[in-house]
Amino acid sequence: MRLRIPPRWPVLLALLLIAIGPPAMAQTESIAAVVNGAVISRADVNNRVRLFALSSGIPMSPDTLDRLKPQILNQLIDEKLRLQAIEQEHIVVPDKAIAAAIASIEAQNRLAPGALRARLAGQGVAFRTLIDQIRVELGWTELLRGRLGPAAHITKAEIDTRLAALKREAGQLEYLVSEIFIPIDSPARRGAAEKFASTVIAELRAGAPFGVVAAQFSQSQTALQGGNLGWVQANQLDPQVVRLVNEMPPGAISDPIPVAGGLEIVQLRGRRTIGGSPTEMISLRQVFLPFATPFNPSAPTAAQRALINQARALAGRAHNCTEMEAANQKAGAARAADPGAIALDRVTPPAFRTLLSTIPLNTVSEPLIANDGVAVVMVCARGMQNPAAPSPAAVARAILESRAERLSRQLLADLRRRAVIEIRSS
Repeated sequence: MRLRIPPRWPVLLALLLIAIGPPAMAQTESIAAVVNGAVISRADVNNRVRLFALSSGIPMSPDTLDRLKPQILNQLIDEKLRLQAIEQEHIVVPDKAIAAAIASIEAQNRLAPGALRARLAGQGVAFRTLIDQIRVELGWTELLRGRLGPAAHITKAEIDTRLAALKREAGQLEYLVSEIFIPIDSPARRGAAEKFASTVIAELRAGAPFGVVAAQFSQSQTALQGGNLGWVQANQLDPQVVRLVNEMPPGAISDPIPVAGGLEIVQLRGRRTIGGSPTEMISLRQVFLPFATPFNPSAPTAAQRALINQARALAGRAHNCTEMEAANQKAGAARAADPGAIALDRVTPPAFRTLLSTIPLNTVSEPLIANDGVAVVMVCARGMQNPAAPSPAAVARAILESRAERLSRQLLADLRRRAVIEIRSS
């Protein structure tokens, strides 16, 4: 069974270690690596491998697991180094910042307030595990902010310069891109990184959610957003990436791309002309009913048939988007009723785009059945809108994130060079 974990962030994907790991006594029996005196056990590595297998649907064959282990061990080493750096600088993450991060995770994953705690409890995961993981993520961000110093303050002149450049770029292409960055800090690690990238790409092309995989395994700061780079121009991408995104169809997954410091896997989610033609935007509401087990079209369970009939019955009861919101709340709000404004030209697959473009307003769709549940949707409004120029705040955020990303990669490389790391053989 594929474990459906909402996309975000290593903190969410690392949570099931307690639930799926071996007994506590076995966790201390074998050491995989020692990082500045801190131990990473083979149980830690095996748990992370199994977690990836559960979240992406990889068959847990010995060959697959062996391909994953070297790269995952390197990632666990990097995580340990980040944690040690945070502790050395005596960085304290306030509880209110953790609470805000949890609320953000729930919003990003279309969960009702408080639903994340319930979902983790249902998997036998202690909520404290989530809190501890978030504390490390926020602590690393705070460390980077401190190291940036004055460079963390983006001046009005810098924002104005970037906005003026965007105006000059009118008519050029920009790309909606997600990334997974796999670092290679020595020639000896290239082979393991390439094997790992091949495994990841195979699973992504087989349907593993890009955001889930990026959140767990990308070593870029964009992992916090499921690998999402947002809309970027050619001059913000590596030339090798630009060449590919000009050729790829939306939704495609690239082969490994050699870039400075490692390998990059990208997904092209959209392409548009800056300041170009208006795009059609839609507002919709949805009701989602989750399946308890994966859906098999040739042999649906009685419970799944009942949920599909329940979804179909909504067509006779909901006549506007307010009633759809109420129906979603009554059904348990497994996903948020309002996913936000949607650009129709970015919707995939094409059949779903056609449905959204043709269904009459305030009309409930036929049930849309996926592996993990059934949904019905209603389009509330449609309208044409020009692609908006970014706000000064968005420009400042993009500049700061770019600086923080460069610093993060440099700092982690420095930590590795200075660290005493012992990797134990099997």
